[in-house]
Amino acid sequence: MVTLERAWSPPSREKILESLRAADRPMTPDALAQRLGVLEPEHRQILERRLAAMERDGQLLPNRKGVLLLASKLDFIAGKVIGHRDGFGFVRRDEGGPDLFLPPPQMDKVMHGDRVLVKLAGVDGRGREEAAIVEVTERANRLLVGRFLNERGVAIVVPEDNRIKHDILIAPGHTGEARHGQIVTCEVIEPPTRQLQPIGQIREVLGDLGDPGMEIEIAVRKFDVPHEFDPAATVQAEALPEELEAPDFDGRVDLRDVPFVTIDGADARDFDDAVYCEPSLTSGKRPRRNGYRLLVAIADVSHYVRPGSALEVAAAERTTSVYFPRRVIPMLPEKLSNGLCSLNPACDRLTMVCDMVINEQGKVRAYQFYEAVIHSAARVTYDEAWGLLSGRRSDEPLPVTPRLLDDGQLEQRLVALGEVYRLLLAARGERGALEFDSIETRIESDPAGRITRIVPVVRNEAHRIIEEAMLAANVCAADLLRRHKHDCLYRVHEGPTAEKLTRLREFLKSTNLSLGGGDSPQPSDFAELTRRIANRPDTLLLQTMILRSMQQAIYSPDNVGHFGLAYAAYTHFTSPIRRYADLLVHRSIKALLRGGRYEPAPQPSEPAEEPATPAPRRKRPSGGDAASRERAARVHARWQAVGAVCSANERRADDASRDVQAWLKAQYMRDRVGDEYRGRITGVAPFGVFVTLDSLYVEGMVHVSELGSEYFRYNEAGHELRGERTGLRFRLTDPIDVQVARVDLEARRIEFRLVAGEAPAERGGADSTARKKTRKAAPAPDAKVREARAARKKGRARPVKGASSKAGAASPRGPRRGRRG
Repeated sequence: MVTLERAWSPPSREKILESLRAADRPMTPDALAQRLGVLEPEHRQILERRLAAMERDGQLLPNRKGVLLLASKLDFIAGKVIGHRDGFGFVRRDEGGPDLFLPPPQMDKVMHGDRVLVKLAGVDGRGREEAAIVEVTERANRLLVGRFLNERGVAIVVPEDNRIKHDILIAPGHTGEARHGQIVTCEVIEPPTRQLQPIGQIREVLGDLGDPGMEIEIAVRKFDVPHEFDPAATVQAEALPEELEAPDFDGRVDLRDVPFVTIDGADARDFDDAVYCEPSLTSGKRPRRNGYRLLVAIADVSHYVRPGSALEVAAAERTTSVYFPRRVIPMLPEKLSNGLCSLNPACDRLTMVCDMVINEQGKVRAYQFYEAVIHSAARVTYDEAWGLLSGRRSDEPLPVTPRLLDDGQLEQRLVALGEVYRLLLAARGERGALEFDSIETRIESDPAGRITRIVPVVRNEAHRIIEEAMLAANVCAADLLRRHKHDCLYRVHEGPTAEKLTRLREFLKSTNLSLGGGDSPQPSDFAELTRRIANRPDTLLLQTMILRSMQQAIYSPDNVGHFGLAYAAYTHFTSPIRRYADLLVHRSIKALLRGGRYEPAPQPSEPAEEPATPAPRRKRPSGGDAASRERAARVHARWQAVGAVCSANERRADDASRDVQAWLKAQYMRDRVGDEYRGRITGVAPFGVFVTLDSLYVEGMVHVSELGSEYFRYNEAGHELRGERTGLRFRLTDPIDVQVARVDLEARRIEFRLVAGEAPAERGGADSTARKKTRKAAPAPDAKVREARAARKKGRARPVKGASSKAGAASPRGPRRGRRG
């Protein structure tokens, strides 16, 4: 192991515990000292003092013979460390429950993401349960991305993830080709201790901070997003044929004469789904319409990605595609995602079909699933479809396959889709599903990757047509699996927690509103509330509060329904190209169609003889013998583990995407320092308010010190800051005029200040665009000034903990103020 030359240091607690765990029998202090190489008498005294401290802290339990025993872990709490950029942290308990607070001294010896055992250590001044770390059981963040700084012979890497408070000291000779200021990845070879910084070595030089696409390179490493396929998966994908072969058609329904169409965004490259709709007619001499027949064909990814294969391993590791502006990191290699599994027009493709009959009340009267082969007749964009439906069709003819469909028939198919959509939408309203208006945005960039503008995405009726068709297919898939008592990953969304519900009711009471349903309100109660607030001037505020009371949807084998959509059972079936959960649902349905059952691969802790392939069909035991119940519990636990991974990786993908967008928006606003904009308060915290600009859709913060000279009291229930002296209020959704004050690209932070003389109660309702310096503002710093500030902030190395502080040996690098707050 490479280390810096320094005085002898005693073995860390973690090293002592590792040695005791690795020994085949309990050890005496003498035997432990020999094992650790602590031979000098003065060093032995230091080790004995450390062992005594570990005994006092409950880590060791010596018996009457003086043998060292590992203390029982039953009284300790296991969890994951969640760092905070201000130096403290929390422990997220494995068994659930409120997070435990870790003060800065406890964070000195761990890093964000580490797994630990802790014990309760009291309550801090804010009433939070405080924890003390007993043992680090697993180290995370072995590979970190950050900025390399080298000054006066001391090299460090400042992590990009501001939840990691430690700078990584780079061992001499292990800096590679990195130059001062470059973005690198480094491997942590020695974790931090109470006395010493972590030590690492450079593994990869990514480039300079301003290089095009650098924000994505940083994000995928910062959030540990797999971005390179294993060679085995790539080889397996490339070995697949370019077109379908005769064996691929075996056992499939041939639907190549049915004019399916794909309707997607103009920039879409992978097409998961194709749809076909026609009126359903009764039989007899005078047939009459009796609802509609809706076919949803989904790419049959499971035909190519087999359990245990290299492609399966890659898909299970990623579990989702990650979407960035101008770049996608797919779940599957391009040969599949944009080729064999993409329902491109005029190509034969393998699919799983959900074939539904929908009555005039918008209910699915019957459905069936089967494997099929289709030939998409047309690729239509949302705008083109909406143009045909609304009578504003383009003069350009749409590309269709004449053998299956002409331009007029395409319009008929789209009209039928529009009619069934309106039936489904009416049923959605009767069901009480929640629907909120929200603004989605799209970032448009230049060839170098820099934002040229941010535009709202206008959702037309074509978007909603496809959305409702996919919802119907997902519900049918969930119903099929539930009826056959087949374990699977449901998409579950629970109702508000009791705490959030109480907070929402308190807020509604202050606005003379109430929520029905008592202690267990149903989706219909929330839907009724949204109808009542539709025409109020504070609709946006109320809608935001309702949304914030909701929980996050996750994947789980325990079906508790989908609260927001008001479904008793719901799963994801329609996007197996980009979601692993959908791929598993396809396998489960296929297994049922073939008279079997699908089970995920065994967990590493299970016996090797457990089958990892679809098992023979058997009824799920309701009682049965103990062995059957035990096996069912094991299979259920596998689904739970897979669901937890899919849910976590979904959040990881969202975090990475938001990080890139925040970077690009901060870069976009750097040239707008001093400009004034109208915005709206979209978040309230004790330290300030968050404001989203109306015209640019960019969010920044107004610190509480910029709101006025008086003291502002934070009202959590009302989501507002109120001045004690004047009663001035800054409330969620209030309009507000701000000026861009400062942009910190590395922290992805945009800071605003109030326009002089403006307060929420004093402003009118008219939106304003950027008004250039209507009052004198600090000029935007030029490049040299920004460079000098950055050098002062980032260019000096922090003194090395535990090392001598000789003049010139270690630069007195101060706190990273730009990464605080």
